[in-house]
Amino acid sequence: MKPDDTGRSATVMNSQSKYYKRHLLIWAKTDQNGTSRNSGGPAWNPLLAHVLDVAAITGQLWDRYLPPTLRARLTEAFGASDTATARKTVMLLSGLHDLGKGSNCFLRQFGTNPWDSPYLREARTVWEEQARAAGLPLGERLEDEPSVRHEHITAAHLPRLLGCTCHTCGGQGPQHRGLHTAAALLGGHHGHIPGPDTIDRAAIAADTTAWLLIYTELVQDAADLIGIDLANLPQNIRPERPSALPLFAGLVILADWIASDETHFTYRPHTTSTHTWWRTSLAQAQAAADALLLDRWKPKPTTWSALYPGTSPRPFQAAAIAAMPAEGPALVIIESDTGSGKTRLALWCAHHLAITCGYQGLYMAMPTRAATNQTAQEVADFMKNALGEQEAANLSVVHGTAQATEFVHQLLDATRAPGQAAFDGLEDFITPTMPAPGPRESHAVLSPWYLRRCLGLIAPFAVGTIDQAVLATQPSRHWTLRLLGLATKTLIIDEAHAYELYQQGLLEAVLQWLADAGASVVILSATLPIAARTALTAAWCTGHRAQPQETKQAGPITIVDSHGTVTRTGPPARPPKLRTRINFQPDPGAPALAKQLLNEARGAGITVVLRNRVSKATELHASLTEQAPDDGWRPEEIILLHGRTLPRYRLPIEEHLKRTLGPGSHRPHPNPERPRRLLVIATQVVEQSLDIDFDRIYTDLAPIDLLLQRRGRVHRHAANNPFRPVWAHKPRMTILIQPGPDGLPLVEPPSPKDGRSLGNLDGYIYAPYTLATTWHTLNQRLRADGSIRITTPTHTTELIESVYGQQRTANGPLGQLLNRTWNSWQTALTTEKSQYTARAFTPFTRRGKPTDVQALASGNSHGDGDDGGLTGIRAVSRLGDPSIDAIALYKQSNGVLTYDPAGTHRADLSRHPTDTPARRQQQKDFLLNTMAVPAHWFTGRNALPPPEAWPPARAPALKKTHTALLDPTSGKCVSGPVGLTLSSITGLTKGPPTKFST
Repeated sequence: MKPDDTGRSATVMNSQSKYYKRHLLIWAKTDQNGTSRNSGGPAWNPLLAHVLDVAAITGQLWDRYLPPTLRARLTEAFGASDTATARKTVMLLSGLHDLGKGSNCFLRQFGTNPWDSPYLREARTVWEEQARAAGLPLGERLEDEPSVRHEHITAAHLPRLLGCTCHTCGGQGPQHRGLHTAAALLGGHHGHIPGPDTIDRAAIAADTTAWLLIYTELVQDAADLIGIDLANLPQNIRPERPSALPLFAGLVILADWIASDETHFTYRPHTTSTHTWWRTSLAQAQAAADALLLDRWKPKPTTWSALYPGTSPRPFQAAAIAAMPAEGPALVIIESDTGSGKTRLALWCAHHLAITCGYQGLYMAMPTRAATNQTAQEVADFMKNALGEQEAANLSVVHGTAQATEFVHQLLDATRAPGQAAFDGLEDFITPTMPAPGPRESHAVLSPWYLRRCLGLIAPFAVGTIDQAVLATQPSRHWTLRLLGLATKTLIIDEAHAYELYQQGLLEAVLQWLADAGASVVILSATLPIAARTALTAAWCTGHRAQPQETKQAGPITIVDSHGTVTRTGPPARPPKLRTRINFQPDPGAPALAKQLLNEARGAGITVVLRNRVSKATELHASLTEQAPDDGWRPEEIILLHGRTLPRYRLPIEEHLKRTLGPGSHRPHPNPERPRRLLVIATQVVEQSLDIDFDRIYTDLAPIDLLLQRRGRVHRHAANNPFRPVWAHKPRMTILIQPGPDGLPLVEPPSPKDGRSLGNLDGYIYAPYTLATTWHTLNQRLRADGSIRITTPTHTTELIESVYGQQRTANGPLGQLLNRTWNSWQTALTTEKSQYTARAFTPFTRRGKPTDVQALASGNSHGDGDDGGLTGIRAVSRLGDPSIDAIALYKQSNGVLTYDPAGTHRADLSRHPTDTPARRQQQKDFLLNTMAVPAHWFTGRNALPPPEAWPPARAPALKKTHTALLDPTSGKCVSGPVGLTLSSITGLTKGPPTKFST
C-alpha cells in the first residue's frame, strides 16, 4: 500500500475484502530504513511477496551459481531424479521458509520497537485495522501472545500443509520423513537447525489452528505462481543423502539474505496482482544475480603457459597434470618442498576440476592471515588468465582483518564502472600492487556484499584462513552456509602439516562432507606425515562410501577418485636437492646473541631469527636496538614482526618484507629492491607461505616439520644466489637450544611439583616429545665437525616419520625423557581427539549410517563460532589460548581520540549508513586498530580487568565493541584493560611499558 493510501479506514477495507485474499495482509518485513518510503513504496512487504522473491533468487542460484554436482544432490533429494521438478520444488520450499511469520507472536512486532519511526507506528495502526477486517485471526491483545520464533513455527506446521498425515500433523497415517526433514531444515534459516523438542514447543506455544487454512491459501498461491502441483509434491521430497541436508539449508539462507536486500528487491503493495509480483520477483532476482556476479566459473581447456605466461610446468607439476582424472571429483595431495610451485599446481588443478566437474570456483585455505594476504594477490593474478570469457569475478579475502588491507579495498574499487570517481579518504597504508584492469581484461573484483559475515565463502573465488573451513563442520551459527560455499568449489588446503590434531580432525570431517557433496579437495604440504596423509585419504573415501584401493605406486603426488582408487605419481627424474647445513647452539641470551648477529652480518647479509614466543622475540629486538648504533646499524635495518602487534603497524611491515625480500617483478633476475643487509626478528608469522628469501636463519628448537618449513625461507630464490655474502654462500640454519642436565636440551615447561625448577616455556607451544625427538633425530646425524647435513626432499620423509611415527626409545636419561614426554603427548592428543569428536558434525555415524536432520540440530549455546572460542561459544576453529578483540584508541591531552599516538589521524566515531565511503574508511581504521588480547591475561596474578568491567564507550560507532583508551606518550592503557601497554614497535605487553614503547 502506498503511503498516501494509509488513511483508508477499516470500513473501506471491509467493503472490499472480497477482492483480497486475507493472507496478503500477512507482512514479512517493515520499512525500518525508509528505503521503500523514499522510493514511493509501501510501509510493509507482504509475506507472499517475500516468498516469491526468495523462490525467484533460488531459481537464479540453481541455474547460475550451483555446480552440476550440487544440483545432482538436490535433484536426488527433491525431484525424484528429475532436474526440472527438483528446481521448482526447491524454489517453493525456500520461499516458504518464513511461513511462520503468519502468527500473532510475529505480527505483533510491527511498529512496536523503541526505534520505530512515527511513520511506521501510524502504518501499524492502518495495517492492523485492515488485517482484522480481512479476517486474519489476530489475538485481541497481541502483546500478551507467547514468544515463539517464526522459523520454528514453520518447522512445526509446514509438513501437514504439504501433505503429511501423521499424528503430529493431525492425521492417522505414517510420518512423511522427507517433509519433516525439509521443514526442520527451513526452521534453521536463522543459523541453527532446531531439534524435535524445539519444534514441538513451537507447535504448543503458538497455537496456529486458526491460521492453517490461511497458510493453505498462501502455499497454494505460491505453488500456482511457481508452477508446482502440490498433490505430487510429497513423493518428490526424499532427502536421504547426508550432504543434501546442510546444502539445502545453506541455499535457503543464501537466497533469503539476497532477497532481503532492499537494494535489489522492492516492497509490493498488497492491492496489486500477485502475477505482477511474480514477474517483478523474477526480474529483480536476475538483476540481483547480475549485480553480485553470482555465476559459476566457466573456464575452457587451456595450456600451462596460457595460465602462467612465460613458464613451463616443472617435472613434478607435469606429472600431476598427466595423472589428473578426466572426469569426476578428486582428492589431490601434493607434497613438495617450499618454493617448488605447489600453489601454481593447485590453482591449475582447480582450473581443471572446474572444467571437468563444473565447480563454481575455489577457496584457498591458509594457516595464517599474513599468508592469506599474499596468496590473494597470487590468485588475482591467476584469475586474469583463468577466467576465460568472463570479464570479472568476485575474489573474497576471508579473515577478521581483511578489510584493513589495501588489497581488499582495491578489489572493492575495481567494481566501479570505468570513469566512476574513486572513493575519497581511503588511506593507503600499503603500496597498491594491483593495476587497474583494461576495459575488456578479465580481473578480480569484490562486491561489498561479500564482506558480510559468512558470505566470503560464497564468492566464487576466495582466499582465507583455515578457520573458515573447520567452522563449516561445527554447530556454529550459519554453519550450513559456510559448507555450501565450500561445496560449490575446489577447496585448496595449504600447509596441511601446520595444523594441530584438533584442526586435522575437523578437516577430516570437512573432507567427508565435501566428498559426499561431490566437491574436490587439493591438499598442499612440504612435510606431511604418512599418518596424516592416510587419515585424509580415509576421510575422503568415507565420504564416498568407498574403501581406499591402494597400489604399489610411489611419488609425492597422491590422487584419489570417487571410487577410492589411489594413484601416486611423481617426476621421472629426481627433483632438485636442497642441501642445508645445520648446527645446534646453546642460546647465549639476548645480549650475546644480538652481538653475534650484528657482527656476523656487519658487511652484508639478510638474516632471520625465528623465535617461538613473542617475549623472546621482543627481548632480542630490544638488545639489538640497544647495541645497533655502536656497530653502525641503522634502525630501519632491524625489523621486529609478530602477531601481537597492531595491524596498523604490522601490515606495512609485512608488505615491506614481501616487496623487498620477495621475488620481485623482474623474474628470473634478482629483486632490485633487495637490501644489502637486514635483521628480521620474527615469530611463526613468517614461517608459512610468505614468499620471502633470507641468506641466513637462526631458529628456536621446534618440531622437525616446522624446522623444515622454516628452512624453506633460506636461499629460497635462486636468482639471489650469486649475490649472497660469502659467509652465507651456502644455506645454513642454526638451532638455538636451552641446555639442560645430562647434555639434553630443556623441552618441558618448569614444574616444581614434578621436581623441574628449570624448564622451557616453548613446551607450552609445542609438544615436548616432538621437541625432544627432533633434537634426538638431528643429533644422531652429527658429524665430526659438529654440523648436521640434511638434503630435502631426500631426507624429508625419514625425518618426519622419526618424530611422528612409532615411539622413539633410548637408554638412560634420554630414554626417560622420551618416555615421559611421549605419555604426556598421547594424553594431550587424546584430549584433542575428544574435542573434535564432540564438536564436529559428520555425514555418517560411527557405524556408517547416514546422519539425519535430528543429529544436525544446534542452538543458542553454540554461538557464532567467529570469536576464537571464548566462553559460551562451543564452535572453535583452533584450541589453545583464545583472545578478546578490542579497539585501541589514543586519548590526546585535549580529550580527542585518535588512531595514532601522534594525534594526526582523528578517530571517526560517528554512525554511518552501510557501505558509504565514510563507513568503509571507518571500518578499515577500526580493524587496523583492533588488538587481540590473550584471554589468560584476564586471570591469575596481575590480571587485567574483564571486558564487562570496562567503562562503556559513548560514541555511537563503538556501542558493540570493546574499547581501550591509551596514553599517546607511554602507550599505557588509561581506560579499559588497565595494566596493558601497547607499543608501535614491540606490540602488546601486560605491565609497565618498555623503554622502546613509543
